[in-house]
Amino acid sequence: METDAPRRRRNRRPPSLRITDRDRRLLAFAAEHRFIIAAQPAVLLDLRQKPVDDRLRGLAEAGLLWRERALNGQPSTYRITAAGLRAVGSDLRAPHRLDLSLYRHDLGLGWLMVAAHREWFGPVRAVISERRMRSEDRRDQRPGAQGADRLAGEAAGPPRGADGRTLRHGVRLGGQGPRGSERLHYPDMMLLTASGHRVAFELELTSKPPRRREDILAGYAADPRIDRVIYLVENRSTGDAVERSARRAGAADLVRVQMVRVPALEAATGQAPSAQRRHARPPASAERRPTRPPASAERRPTRPPASAERSR
Repeated sequence: METDAPRRRRNRRPPSLRITDRDRRLLAFAAEHRFIIAAQPAVLLDLRQKPVDDRLRGLAEAGLLWRERALNGQPSTYRITAAGLRAVGSDLRAPHRLDLSLYRHDLGLGWLMVAAHREWFGPVRAVISERRMRSEDRRDQRPGAQGADRLAGEAAGPPRGADGRTLRHGVRLGGQGPRGSERLHYPDMMLLTASGHRVAFELELTSKPPRRREDILAGYAADPRIDRVIYLVENRSTGDAVERSARRAGAADLVRVQMVRVPALEAATGQAPSAQRRHARPPASAERRPTRPPASAERRPTRPPASAERSR
């Protein structure tokens, strides 16, 4: 597969370029991802794709985005630059160069965030990307940092790491990681539902080694902040493997597996993955009290309301 090398010289922002509120929404969405394609913010904002793509190109020419065609026959990708982050006052770092081995996964994460913001999984109070979670934990674990709870409305403050520093999002896996740091796992996306429950999403397009997957699931099971973990898988064999690991890790009541399709063709035509058209929120019984949903919950996700169907 061929990739187009990005230009080495970045253009300065043309004096005539005026950053609009819609531009800020486009840039803010791009900031939460390693890359986006034009179809994603078009669906998110209920706009036609061509004008969105044209505007993203303009923002790229202004140096606020980095545009490249990663794969032949696929749409251009856009990565936010440091200038783009400054334009929207984001405290995130500019993402690294596109990794082709993670292309489909990162593409799927973009659609997952679109679906969550459109409330295709049900009403939400917050949608938090993996980039955001890692950034906030990294910042709060600096010496002298005073972390605040990102997800407002919780009775208890954020948990703390082994050194006593704030840990808002990371799920502890036990043991030590590189350079003696605490081993942590971050979901691909975290939702805070309208009822105040945390739902972690894992886009499992390739099956992990059982030991690693069971370490992650055991971490989820031991974390009282997590009310539900949704695994999105492309095939039944991966789903079966997740369910076996969940039973061994004592997380069977916590985990739900849902099929999803994230082919590149769907992304190119502006269609979200099919599983994102169904709700994945905790059941009504869980919404009435801040406890973990029962084992019988969420066995059959329902379709989104008619208004969501028409918006696609």
